[in-house]
Amino acid sequence: MAASPEKIREVIEQYVARVATGTTDEVMELYAEGATVEDPVGSEVRTTRESIREFYANLEGLEQAGEVLSARIAGGQAAFLFELRTKAGDQTYTLAPIDVMTFDDDGLITSMRAYWGDADLQVS
Repeated sequence: MAASPEKIREVIEQYVARVATGTTDEVMELYAEGATVEDPVGSEVRTTRESIREFYANLEGLEQAGEVLSARIAGGQAAFLFELRTKAGDQTYTLAPIDVMTFDDDGLITSMRAYWGDADLQVS
């Protein structure tokens, strides 16, 4: 039985919060064994836990905030728009990607594809 929409919504919220302010281990807890990550779409697909861990380790310790802006959940999958704001010195970098995820029956992420490009990054 597929994970419920409520469970998937909970995982999406946890994902954004953990990417913004959590540890790499906390993000990795949301992924199923054998998961894949393609961020951004068109880049090399990460297919091992080690390569996915390496990707999220780059975010750990940054001064960030994030929030889910909109989500659509159906059939064990989700597409959601979220905003991630990263403060570095006097500047704030804001990115609002659309992530598309699939989930296993327990609500763990089995694949993540992030849709964004350089033009989507705003600096203020």
